[in-house]
Amino acid sequence: MSSRVLSTEDAKTAIRQIQTIINNGLADQIGQLDAQGQKLSQPDVWDGPLAVTFRTSTWPETKAALEKAKSELEDLRGQLDKISQNIFTAGGGS
Repeated sequence: MSSRVLSTEDAKTAIRQIQTIINNGLADQIGQLDAQGQKLSQPDVWDGPLAVTFRTSTWPETKAALEKAKSELEDLRGQLDKISQNIFTAGGGS
């Protein structure tokens, strides 16, 4: 296990950029995708053989993946807060 601590400006910048991407609506966009997928899953909005396939397999699989991604983004956001505090402390920076 290494005891080396390194905090570069590149690390700080990367952390901030990831946080900005997550905080500026990536999770909201996933929610919007979910809303549109739900609409397409309604037989009174879209029906036919492809619509049935979408409703029964495509959308449920996609929705599960979106929910997982959203959950992982929330986890990442928490980890980034911890990481950035450690980096900024180690680097003595702002």
